[in-house]
Amino acid sequence: MTDTAVKSLLTETTTVVHSPGYEGANIGTIIGFKHVNYLVEKAIIDHFRVSGLPVGALYEEHGLGFDLTFLDSRLNTALIVDDQASIEVKPVTKDGDEELSFKVTITVERDGEPNKAVTSKARAVLRYDEDDRRMPERKPVPAGLERFVKRYIGGAEPGAEVTALGEETLISGGSTGTDPVLEQLTAGENAYAWKFRVPYPYVHFFERVPMSGYLRLMEEAKHRFVDARGISIRALLDESNWIPAVTRSHITLLDEAHLEEDLYIVYTVDNIFKNLLYTSRLDYYVVRDGKLIKTATGEITHAYGVVENGRKGRLVEWDERVARAFNGEGDAK
Repeated sequence: MTDTAVKSLLTETTTVVHSPGYEGANIGTIIGFKHVNYLVEKAIIDHFRVSGLPVGALYEEHGLGFDLTFLDSRLNTALIVDDQASIEVKPVTKDGDEELSFKVTITVERDGEPNKAVTSKARAVLRYDEDDRRMPERKPVPAGLERFVKRYIGGAEPGAEVTALGEETLISGGSTGTDPVLEQLTAGENAYAWKFRVPYPYVHFFERVPMSGYLRLMEEAKHRFVDARGISIRALLDESNWIPAVTRSHITLLDEAHLEEDLYIVYTVDNIFKNLLYTSRLDYYVVRDGKLIKTATGEITHAYGVVENGRKGRLVEWDERVARAFNGEGDAK
């Protein structure tokens, strides 16, 4: 049975139908990129279930926690609240790979015809929980899954030394005021950064930040950045009815970030394309033994759009004030 399940997991394409989470309807009835990515993750979890290896049972019986370690999604058509999205998960893991790899396609109906809305690439591992207090009756790792099991996710090499730390952040949320680590990370860069003490709702399997946590912080980074540059989301909505629109996002996990660690998030503007699109890099760090450890990195491509009648969106070209703000040339930085 296990051999058949593992073979199915690695070779069989599955398709499920899901509606996006209503919480993601931040733009009329259009679903934001974070919840689009949640659908991708959910479909991969369903793929495990259909194959006969549900992720809950993998943890409960074997102490193996499912974790996405890479997610790259291109959004071609907006998803809306009422969509019944057909999500295809195709395994593309090669012989010798140490991560499970998938291609995911989300298709929705538009004007009576199927429309490919999202294409994603994803990788996953099974993280072994070594705490026997939580797994006193664990069973051996299922045969055929051993190469995908990790005792630790990543293992990034320590980076620059940190000469001084700011005061401890004792509540969840970003820090205020100056912090020497933030100043070190943003020196000479067109960037915005903040410190975030990882709270319980941002972790899974008791201890570590999952892909969904990094997606939440990626979404928050955009909000914080434009607010700091004097072009907040609320301000541009009030003035021009412009709302940010994401066309692509990707994140790679490089190490683990743990519950109640201080996570430093750096949002850096990399490229601006003709006042229509811009890309920003997200880097996530913790400090251990006096050195920076990068736990994840990613990129997000943004535009601005106008939404009419709840769901009909179109991209707009932004003005020079917005361009100056993105370049760090405005009054607020």
